[in-house]
Amino acid sequence: MELLHRTSDGLAGGIIVETEAYLQDDPACHGFRGRTPRTQVMFGPPGHAYIYLNYGCHWLLNVVTEREGIAGAVLIRALEPSEGVALMQRRRNRERLEELTSGPGKLTQALGVRPEQNGVPLYAEPLAVCKPPRTHSRVIAVTLRIGIRLGADLPLRFRFADSICATHVPYQTVRGRQ
Repeated sequence: MELLHRTSDGLAGGIIVETEAYLQDDPACHGFRGRTPRTQVMFGPPGHAYIYLNYGCHWLLNVVTEREGIAGAVLIRALEPSEGVALMQRRRNRERLEELTSGPGKLTQALGVRPEQNGVPLYAEPLAVCKPPRTHSRVIAVTLRIGIRLGADLPLRFRFADSICATHVPYQTVRGRQ
């Protein structure tokens, strides 16, 4: 899928190349302990943005995935930039494509995603997940998640195995499929 964000500065986005899933019965899921003001969005409806501050400095974007009343979301970890590359380079103060969106905090900074967009639907502008203009037949690596302590042993990280824009950390492939 493709993630696009239109702001007053212009359009920026690209192909989603890395994600992590968080399910309600998963101890790493924000909704694991129940509904709170922070996690309300994560309990539905699906197809909306769940945006939260991580480590006090990075806004992270998730797509709510479960039916209303059940917590679940997919963290968008990385993109291969295809739209508004110059705009993303300015926002990130980086030139190389693989440094623009190779991590969830970098991605939101490059796209200009703001915390005020928490809860917005992701099926129409300004922030949208949509089918890309062309399809991709690539191997998807299923791996263990990174950057968490609880539930780190669950194979819920998915990435294009050949992407230079996915997060650059060693990973253990659980399985690969096309």
